[in-house]
Parts: sequence; structure tokens; C-alpha cells
Amino acid sequence: MYQLQINDLTFEQFLAQYWQKKPLLIKQGFRDFEDPIEPEELAGLATEECIESRIVTNHNDNWEAHHGPFEQFDLLTDSNSTLLVQAVDHWHPQAAQLIEAFRFIPNWRIDDLMISFSTPGGGVGPHLDQYDVFIIQGQGKRHWRVGKQDNSLKQFARNKSLLQVEQFEAVIDAVLEPGDILYIPPACPHEGYAVEDALNYSVGFRAPDQKDLLSSFADHVIDMEAGKRRFSDPELLRRASIGEVTCDDQQQIKSLLNALIEDKALYSQWLGKTLSEPKHEMDLAPLDPIIDPLELLEIAKDNPLIYRAGGVRAIYQICDDHILFSVNGENYELDHHCLDAVKQLSDHVVFEFNAIIPALNSLEFKQTLTKLINDGTYFVEDSDPADADFDEGWE
Repeated sequence: MYQLQINDLTFEQFLAQYWQKKPLLIKQGFRDFEDPIEPEELAGLATEECIESRIVTNHNDNWEAHHGPFEQFDLLTDSNSTLLVQAVDHWHPQAAQLIEAFRFIPNWRIDDLMISFSTPGGGVGPHLDQYDVFIIQGQGKRHWRVGKQDNSLKQFARNKSLLQVEQFEAVIDAVLEPGDILYIPPACPHEGYAVEDALNYSVGFRAPDQKDLLSSFADHVIDMEAGKRRFSDPELLRRASIGEVTCDDQQQIKSLLNALIEDKALYSQWLGKTLSEPKHEMDLAPLDPIIDPLELLEIAKDNPLIYRAGGVRAIYQICDDHILFSVNGENYELDHHCLDAVKQLSDHVVFEFNAIIPALNSLEFKQTLTKLINDGTYFVEDSDPADADFDEGWE
């Protein structure tokens, strides 16, 4: 397990002083850092159709981005090239352990682990992100420049899939070595180029914008066949101008829309669904044959370990008369007395079966856990899945 040290700061101090405010160089955030993955393994993942990957090259200031999957890696030249693979935590248990060091941030805010391998001079150029990111230096060294938050910087497209930003003044200018970490808040321009062959691990965070939230909520309203209440004006009076939409009209229409947001059940169901939905494919292994709820107590006799599969998103809300537990876009209503068990399922990626035994008295919880295990989002094992081997993509 990776232990994060944020210089001389506590997590609370980091959140108060730096989170979403200013960038921070964390020297030896992971002491004696060991890479959880080899470049060859990363290349192996980039050959898979279901895994998002790309290679970015910069030869003679000619930036190009190529999207995977890749059958060959001739684009990954000896210099000025970078292989990037998204959501590696969904597919590689050892690499997924890196994310656990950042669990002082709520589950719903964590997005995925992107890993890059760069040859000397490789990078993606100066750019802005609209989300927080921790960038961990693995094998090799990388020279980073990071500026202050500035949304006024001009952005331009090097090509259809590579957006860069104009040059900026750096407040951090440093060469990172294995175990060093950069924290970069939203809208801070940054650029990094490998000094030598280098691996980097980026823990990214979600920050939905209003447009995405509104679109998602509208879809949910339609799916639930809600929102059927119509505008009505039984107290309508004759007006001097028939062209005016009065303040009362405006407010009544706004109230119609607000009523949907204020519908607690509708809102919480949507929130659980949208915040727990994964963006990328997952490496789930549904049980075959499946188990039924009556078998859970038999399984629990040996107190095995329960694991949450890599990349699975588990969150919960405490509602008036129930707990709404949401996993990968699906909602489950459970009794309040199941809260301790729900916390085990959402707050830990592995725990002993005994920790949730009391909740098995609830039929709803038993059915929920059975479904989660049958779906492969959680699984029961005596050994650590992080001990598994992975194929290599190149020799």
C-alpha cells in the first residue's frame, strides 16, 4: 500500500491551503517509490479495444495525436513521444492501489488513474485542465512547469484532439524524480517533458459542469416519466400588453422547474446514478454460476475477504427513511441500520466478511450484496488480486 506524505502538511491543511487554490510540489510524497506497472505492461493494455489510449508525438514542432488500440508501437520513437492509457485502475490491481492514497477526497470526486510512458522530450505540450490532478513521478525524470490559475490564457488546437495553451509564467519549475508528486488545480497551465524514459501516474478528479448536470438530470426525468405537471394560470387577468411575459409568469415557470429539483426522491435517485456512473469500460467478471442470497451465510463462515473490483464507483446518501446506496449507476434502497455495512462497501476496497454480517439480517441488503457479487462489482477471495500477472505488449 502506498503511503502519501504531503510535505509537512496534514490532509486537512492541504485541503484548506491548496485544494482548488494553488499548485504544490510534493517532494517524495511516496518514499522509496516502486512502479506498480512496467512500460511493457502499459503497452499491452494499449492493444485492447475496450481501453482508451493514444500516442502523442512532437517531431520538429509537429504535434500529432494517434488513438489506439495499437497493434504496433513504431510511433513510440526513441524521443519526443508519449503513450497514454486511461482508466488503468479498471484493469490493473497493482496500479489501482495508487488511488487509495488519495481517498481523503470523496469517492464521487475521484475519476480514474491515467498512466503515461514517455521517451526523452515526450509530453503533450502546455495545456489547461478543468479538473484537479495529482501527477506522480515513477521511473525516470520529468521536467515540469506549472503556472497560477488563469482561465484567460488563449487555447488553440494543435490538431483535432490536442488542445494546447499559450506560454505562461511558471510558479513551479522543477525536475521530478521517482516518488515526487505534483498537485495541479483546475485552470493552472502546465507542461512536462521527459528528461529520460519516464512513467507518470495521473490521479484525476471529476468536476461536472452545469451543462452536463442539467443534461443528465433532464435524461433522468424523462427515464422516470416524471415532470408531467403543466403550467396553469386559472387566475389569469386581462393585460394591457399581450406581448409581455410578466414577472409572475417567469416565476411560475421557474417554480415548475425548481419543483423537479426539490423532489427529494427524484433528485437523490438521479444524483446517486450520475455520480456513480463510470466513464470507461471495466474488467468485471460476473459469477457463473451465480449465487443466491441464502448462500451468503455459508460463504461468510470462513470470513473471507470482500474486494471491490477496480474502478467500481460506490457512494451513498442518507435519506429521510432509507439509505440510497449507488454502485456504477445503479441505486439500492436499504434500511438505516445497514449504514455500517454500506460504509464498508463504499469506504474500503477490501474488508473482512465479518464486518457486514449484522446487515445480513436485512433481506434488502442480502439481495443487494448478492447482486453485486453476481455482477462482479464485488468479489470474495482468500488471496490478493493484486498478485495477478499481466501480459506485455512489446518485447
